[in-house]
Amino acid sequence: MKNTLFLVLAGASLAACSPDSKTTDTAAATQEAPAAPADAVAVPPATPQYRSGYHFSPAAHWMNDPNGMVYYEGVYHLFFQYYPGAMVWGPMHWGHATSTDLVSWKEQPVALAPDSLGYIFSGSAVVDAKNTSGFGKDGKTPLVAIFTHHDPKGEKAGTKTFQNQSLAYSLDAGKTWTKYAGNPVLKNPGIKDFRDPKVSWNDVAKKWIMTLATLDRITFFSSPNLKDWTKESEFGEKLGAHGGVWECPDLFPLTLNGKTHWVLIVNLNPGGPNGGSGTQYFVGTFDGHKFTPLNDKTKWADYGPDDYAGVTWGNTPGRRIFLGWMSNWDYANQVPTSPWRNATTIPRELGLRQVGSEIYLTSQPVKELAKLAQPAVVLKDVKATDAPLDLTSQLSFSGDKFSLKLSTAQLQDFGLMLSNAAGEELRLGYDALAKQYYIDRRKAGPTGFSSKFAGRHVTPRLATTPAADVTLYVDATSVELFADGGLSVASELFFPSQPFTALKLESTAGITIRELSFSKLTGVQATASAN
Repeated sequence: MKNTLFLVLAGASLAACSPDSKTTDTAAATQEAPAAPADAVAVPPATPQYRSGYHFSPAAHWMNDPNGMVYYEGVYHLFFQYYPGAMVWGPMHWGHATSTDLVSWKEQPVALAPDSLGYIFSGSAVVDAKNTSGFGKDGKTPLVAIFTHHDPKGEKAGTKTFQNQSLAYSLDAGKTWTKYAGNPVLKNPGIKDFRDPKVSWNDVAKKWIMTLATLDRITFFSSPNLKDWTKESEFGEKLGAHGGVWECPDLFPLTLNGKTHWVLIVNLNPGGPNGGSGTQYFVGTFDGHKFTPLNDKTKWADYGPDDYAGVTWGNTPGRRIFLGWMSNWDYANQVPTSPWRNATTIPRELGLRQVGSEIYLTSQPVKELAKLAQPAVVLKDVKATDAPLDLTSQLSFSGDKFSLKLSTAQLQDFGLMLSNAAGEELRLGYDALAKQYYIDRRKAGPTGFSSKFAGRHVTPRLATTPAADVTLYVDATSVELFADGGLSVASELFFPSQPFTALKLESTAGITIRELSFSKLTGVQATASAN
């Protein structure tokens, strides 16, 4: 279909498993990933109608968590959990994609492949500008990846030490990677879930800080050189949501009214606000040794069911850019796409805002997405009642990739309905009595692939002002809602049998939309690297 993202990836997905791979393992010989289970080998018919237009997804096969996100020499690097053997989760590799604008992505050869120490689980990457690791040579600045080695044999044997932290480095700006011969650099002390290191340099402590998920809490470690690690403190054993294992953390500073606060992101599965996996966060202080939250309130970065394992890019001075995995472990292995499975959210710029006595994280679509927007159709003072108002003609509504923005001086109940000729509909809006935004995908297309997929999911309104604004980013199979300047955020998948072609607005209490703006978004054409 038009404006569909197609990625051409000739042979790149197997690069790390082939004898001529550029990824060198100095610790052990690279081992090929085990064959996929028989029931996972068959590839369903292709679904180009479900290919995202401006969200990254690999050309083929399975992806989950974003990893190793770092900005260096004008390039945004996105590594990700990847299995090149099937469309379901399997022995994890680090896939790799690059972009100069956060919008157009180029898929690169696999960066890291499993070896004798195990699969390559989630982690981060840093620019070691001072060459603290000693990996730099001939004046070349090393990029250093810090990741979890997951030993499937140790796991099967019932040990608790099958996850350990290891290093790899690149001296050619991320094109090729060499694993450190001294891996692992942080050995497991006997904690079953010991993974997902997020590392950054701390100017106050003047050392590297690792934020690590350790079962039901976060453990902080420090190092002068990325190789030798010392435990600093623990956080969260009895704070926050604990419906599942804590995973994929992140720690970073943000400024509000001239004061620096620290944000600790903790993903968990299950236990999310709308079922399955989710992303919680804490706001507090960090002194280079210990994180102290401002209070014990549980807060969520995204209330929708389809934003998980999100972390931020490193080395982006003046900006904090977040990216999540747009799926949910409740059904990620079953979503009806082929020959790939799963994608990322749009990149989001993070900030802080105070509402009453609480400080909240805000998320807004990055400004770079504006380059995709075609000239907007803008309506003023749109009055809606309980009789649905058809806006299809007025907005010249068509296509499955667009942004929709609305603002009102007095927020009341309202509902938007996107529908198609097949009778499918996606509903979203605001429930004034419950003080909740909502997205209802129960009739938005096939849901039978998982009993946990269909649902009406809610997001609390955190703003207290009478005025409100809502921004929607819609792609072939997703909607991302940003309300009240990004205070309330929700991400949701859906799989219509055909694009939505009609848009209606209604309000039981009556509402005046001060401004309603509709803009088609141009799909991005991406290709694989020739390297």
